[in-house]
Amino acid sequence: MEPKRQYYTTPIYYVNAKPHIGHAYTSIAADVSTRYKKMDAFETYFLTGTDEHGDKIVQAAEKQGTSPKEYADKISLLFQNLLPVLNVNNNQFIRTTDPAHIEVVKKILTKIHDSGDIYFDSYEGIYCFGCERFYQERELVDGKCPDHGVEPEVIKESNYFFNMSKYQDWLIDHIKTNPDFIQPKQYKNEILSFLKEPLEDLCISRPKSRLTWGITLPFDEDYVTYVWFDALVNYVSAIGYPDHEQFKKFWPTTRHFVAKDIIKPHGIYWPIMLKAAGVQIYNGLNVHGFWNVGGSKMSKSIGNVTDPLEIIKTYGLDQFRYFLMREMVFGLDANFTEDILVSRINSDLANDLGNLFSRVLSMMHRYFDGKIPTIDNTLEQEKDLSLESNAKNAIDEFKASMDLCKFHNGAAAIWRFISTMNKYIDTHEPWALAKDESKANELALVLTNLVEGLRVVAGLIYPIMPSTSKKMLKTIDFNQDREKDFSTLEEIAPWGQIKEGTIIQKPEVLFPRIDLKKSAPKDETKKTKPFKPALKEEITIEEFAKIDLRTGIIIKAESIEKSNKLLKLQVDLGVEKRQIIAGIAKDYAPEDLLNKQVIVVANLKEAKLMGEISQGMILAAGGKKNLVLSAFEKEIKPGKQVK
Repeated sequence: MEPKRQYYTTPIYYVNAKPHIGHAYTSIAADVSTRYKKMDAFETYFLTGTDEHGDKIVQAAEKQGTSPKEYADKISLLFQNLLPVLNVNNNQFIRTTDPAHIEVVKKILTKIHDSGDIYFDSYEGIYCFGCERFYQERELVDGKCPDHGVEPEVIKESNYFFNMSKYQDWLIDHIKTNPDFIQPKQYKNEILSFLKEPLEDLCISRPKSRLTWGITLPFDEDYVTYVWFDALVNYVSAIGYPDHEQFKKFWPTTRHFVAKDIIKPHGIYWPIMLKAAGVQIYNGLNVHGFWNVGGSKMSKSIGNVTDPLEIIKTYGLDQFRYFLMREMVFGLDANFTEDILVSRINSDLANDLGNLFSRVLSMMHRYFDGKIPTIDNTLEQEKDLSLESNAKNAIDEFKASMDLCKFHNGAAAIWRFISTMNKYIDTHEPWALAKDESKANELALVLTNLVEGLRVVAGLIYPIMPSTSKKMLKTIDFNQDREKDFSTLEEIAPWGQIKEGTIIQKPEVLFPRIDLKKSAPKDETKKTKPFKPALKEEITIEEFAKIDLRTGIIIKAESIEKSNKLLKLQVDLGVEKRQIIAGIAKDYAPEDLLNKQVIVVANLKEAKLMGEISQGMILAAGGKKNLVLSAFEKEIKPGKQVK
């Protein structure tokens, strides 16, 4: 049987500024995926590193009065030192100033040049120094760079060009015939939309008269390599292209993690470079959204960058890792504020998981002196006390989500099981059973099932919160003598692994609750009014009763051409199916909406939007950004009236 392998990479981070929360997210996302694949019995390889050439590095070095090399060394070290702080377990850290990388770049440049796909020409175009690339007019927003908000400069010079246009039809066909090549789907559509226009050839050099900090072209000493052509090659140079065993073993399995602002180099330049060089195309691209801080896109230029070191120092590492994976829907943008972070910690971690862990193990000590008691399996079946089916559902849902990098759904599957266990305690009331000697067997069964459930939870949270997973397993004394610090999915799945007589340690607090109230001197000269949201005009109960709200299930969702806001939904209302046009495309990908329960305004007059009929409206909360669909705590059949 062919061994299962997986090669994950982050983008190599540009060293023009120190690391921020966006870098932390990508690194942790790749780490979570790598840890998960190990749980699924994969042999893995995980690469990250730094990109160190180009105009911006020279400019940043000049501002600090140092050389580009000294500057790059300093900032690269910040990225390297951050990884263990994040508990990111990468196999290799590459720098584009590494001699081995430079040699591979020259080898690939020579190969493509010798095949006739690189040519010399004069060119005049608009150039953004922040992006270090030429733009086409149609890519600008109000005449400005879409990422930096400045007008590009007109540059005329002679350079070397890579004949990308030759491969445009091939790339379109490759993307269409490999539906998982770019994930999530909206980014595949974005690349295909861009490729509808003629693809311009890529300028792959910079004259040394303008820039010397780069890799010299192997076929012209007067030019250095364009930073993107240099940087992308790291993914193959790191694992020994072309002959090393690591390259042969892992390259066919490669999936790159990138943010959406660099999808074009990774989704267009890189596959065409590989094709032209005769190298097998990578397996796929996982694209995530932006972290917005204080309501705006995080940007080094506008100063709203959040330092992951400070967040971890204040709130804890596993808390930070959980928040990032749970809060962002992979592929969409997410908002970072201190309030949202603290809410997640207090609600999900301190209250749901931490309180469950403490309650269960404390009761095991109170009623059985911390030792797993003998249980009566016959009674378990008679009273239907097992949590086994709930655990199996959690494992299956977790696996299905993590296979698609839907980290938020994977975490949600675990937390549904945690919620089930908390309700199980409230339903069976161990404290009441303990007062009745005739219920001793039932009490033993209830608590043993809960400890078994905690074992499953501890195993599943490992990719996201490895330290917490290890702490939980150690406390319940599960497999302490094993060599590795995680359970495979095959090891987690069998129910009933907590054996009679196992000694349970007394629980420690996993996640202390956080109080954001801060003492600050009051300014008595300023009087503030209490916040009161602006409400619309009051209506009577009779007027409200005219609105017919119904439960529905989304059975189909798709994008609407030429609209970046609207989605076309097919909603099952029980007795009928409705088409509803909803303005939620910026917050939900179509594939994430399937089988989602929603609330529908069922008696709204039909409307026509973008040429499509809309037969109702679904309810959501939020402002212009970060809409969240309304739903219920439990699943309800479609068509039920909301009262």
